[in-house]
Amino acid sequence: MSNSVLRTQARTAAPGMDISESRIILGDSIVEMNKLPAASVDLIFADPPYNLQLQGSLHRPDHSLVDAVDDEWDQFASFEAYDAFTRAWLTAARRVMKPNAAIWVIGSYHNIFRVGAILQDLGFWILNDVVWRKNNPMPNFRGRRFTNAHETMIWASKSAQSKYTFNYEAMKAGNEDLQLRSDWLLPICTGGERLKDKNGRKVHPTQKPEALIARVLLSSSKRGDVVLDPFSGSGTTAAVSKRFGRTCIGIERDPEYAAASRIRLSEIETLPDDALTEAPAKREAPRVAFSSVVERGLILPGARLMDAKRKYEALVRADGTLALGNVVGSIHKIGAIAQEAEACNGWTFWHVETPKGLSPIDMMREQIRAEMAGIGA
Repeated sequence: MSNSVLRTQARTAAPGMDISESRIILGDSIVEMNKLPAASVDLIFADPPYNLQLQGSLHRPDHSLVDAVDDEWDQFASFEAYDAFTRAWLTAARRVMKPNAAIWVIGSYHNIFRVGAILQDLGFWILNDVVWRKNNPMPNFRGRRFTNAHETMIWASKSAQSKYTFNYEAMKAGNEDLQLRSDWLLPICTGGERLKDKNGRKVHPTQKPEALIARVLLSSSKRGDVVLDPFSGSGTTAAVSKRFGRTCIGIERDPEYAAASRIRLSEIETLPDDALTEAPAKREAPRVAFSSVVERGLILPGARLMDAKRKYEALVRADGTLALGNVVGSIHKIGAIAQEAEACNGWTFWHVETPKGLSPIDMMREQIRAEMAGIGA
């Protein structure tokens, strides 16, 4: 298919365009972002040019040529030119972000520090830098530096006040009930996942693995969210978004990449609803007062609450407060006083004796929440 035909078939965005369906737009990222409706995007994943500054060809010890990134789209005349480009696309991206939206930008040591500074200059609020550790990186063939075995992602909200999405409970549950760390060990894109042309050559030199995008989307977006990838490349973000019930608008200026991405996107099926249901976030669950636990008789007045190590003990009063000696207060206040701490989550700190041993009082709160959910169903 010729480039002229691809350009004719490309979908062109228009002000107020419908963004309810995943698609790949052929065009310049800044120009096309400026055509999107303002405040319409929930999450951005951006894989911009890295400005690798390669000097000459790179060869292996056997003198074979390394298929490195030497494309025109990754080349800039100077750091100043790259900074101007970065500021321009981030400004365009910021316009289309909803107030509570967030952005991920991935890069290498060549560009990520410059990107981070410009993000802060424009008012974004950095939440994390996440290191993608590659368990199968390309070796350093010249032997003059350490092997580049990672890339860095910056996760930032639109502002310090943004109520961004973070599916904390789901990430923790999927990680053996441990908090997910900011270093992610994942392989680079290889095998059947790699897009190939009719001659068996890889379509895109820096295709990102689906596992990386999946973790980004599952951690920081919800079903039905609109995701934007302004440098869509091989279409990984669009493909994973569609599979997980998100809508993705991908922008790509290279006709061959866009064509391959569209084919890839057309072959993706969205997972069934029961596989996509988000784990409930405790911070979004209905508020339950400890007095409700006492009123329902799940814990009786006069009962003794203890910490998990049975070091501290407090008396449950009829009004839902606790007494620690002569001091009376909430489950949180008394928990903090007992430990001589500034704060305490009383729901997880205090336990009650049961026939099977100590049980956190949070179990009683969850029982009430389950009943509330049943009433509202």
